[in-house]
Amino acid sequence: MNRINALKKGNTLLKIFLFSTAILACYYTWDLFQDPFGFSGFRDNPVWFVIKILFFIAVESTMFWIGIVLVYINCKQLGIKWRVLGVVFGMVPIAHLILLGKIIRTADSEIKVESERIKLNAARAGAQICKTKYPILMVHGVFFRDFEHLNYWGRIPQELIDNGATIFYGEHNSASPVSTSGEELAKRIKDIKAQTGCEKVNVIAHSKGGLDMRYAISKCGAYEDVASLTTINTPHRGCEFADFLLEKIPVTQQVAVASAYNAGAARLGDINPDFIGAVTDLTHAACYKLNEEVLDREEVYYQSVGSIQVKPSAGRFPLNMSYHLVKAFDGRNDGLVGEKSFPWGSDFKMLIPRGKRGISHGDMIDLNRENIKNFDVREFYVQLVSDLKAKGF
Repeated sequence: MNRINALKKGNTLLKIFLFSTAILACYYTWDLFQDPFGFSGFRDNPVWFVIKILFFIAVESTMFWIGIVLVYINCKQLGIKWRVLGVVFGMVPIAHLILLGKIIRTADSEIKVESERIKLNAARAGAQICKTKYPILMVHGVFFRDFEHLNYWGRIPQELIDNGATIFYGEHNSASPVSTSGEELAKRIKDIKAQTGCEKVNVIAHSKGGLDMRYAISKCGAYEDVASLTTINTPHRGCEFADFLLEKIPVTQQVAVASAYNAGAARLGDINPDFIGAVTDLTHAACYKLNEEVLDREEVYYQSVGSIQVKPSAGRFPLNMSYHLVKAFDGRNDGLVGEKSFPWGSDFKMLIPRGKRGISHGDMIDLNRENIKNFDVREFYVQLVSDLKAKGF
């Protein structure tokens, strides 16, 4: 709430600056036309005229700089691009007004969205609608890790906690075959049970994490410890474009990329990272075999979610680069996974895109912390976990 209040103050100062600057500009333009050969005020009393001009400049500059600093510090939706453009073109006539208008509109939108969320959570605080019987284990996808200060799930975990949820993370390696990740996750769940005394956990798994958890449940005995598994945009039937790439890219290049990634991942904490093993397990062929061997357990409730991205620009680099390639092989997709690959379990929910943007693979985990029109990712997860609570999990 403090951040939003500071943002509101900064944005108000920018609006006052813009309005007052426009009024002053109009006034002195009018004065100039009244006396084309020189400002009448300056001719009548030059000292007082200069003092007034300097005073107005000082006041306007103070309002602007306090406002812009508050907005730059507190507006999360502004992003790096608009911050940089504001700095680069801040002194360019016309362009600086356009950019200032964009900054003010972006801040206004964030203030509105966040203020409504604060009010909503305050109104339902006593209900604790996300206080499930079992804690929530959030499992990341491939090529990411759970970092303390860079949450894979963006703003989602805190929103769930604010509504009563208890959250844990998978904390497994970023790149491993499904079997290795499954073993890691099964052990992690045992550790959580020992730490908390809980009987089971509810798992929400994104992307490859859904395959990892299915393996953990079926092959590593985690069915005894998991009440429910919700997979988010998981390639249960694989990605045909991955088969294509592994067939077409020369082995020497694959090895070079894998070596570079594995070296970097090891420095970030991965133990024996396996880039090729992780990618191979995402192919259509590997998932076909997985689905024959890794069977669901009746002790566990399975459900799934998928989304559709409408155009490449809906995603951010580098996840926006594969959209057309995936579309060529897998049809409609979220930028990485085709729509036919999403469904798994007794319940499936497809998030149908509204407008021209859609919802990308990264959007589903709030990767960019972006407020998306027509899709509130935080509220989506709140309702998802609330539904698990209603089902007795």
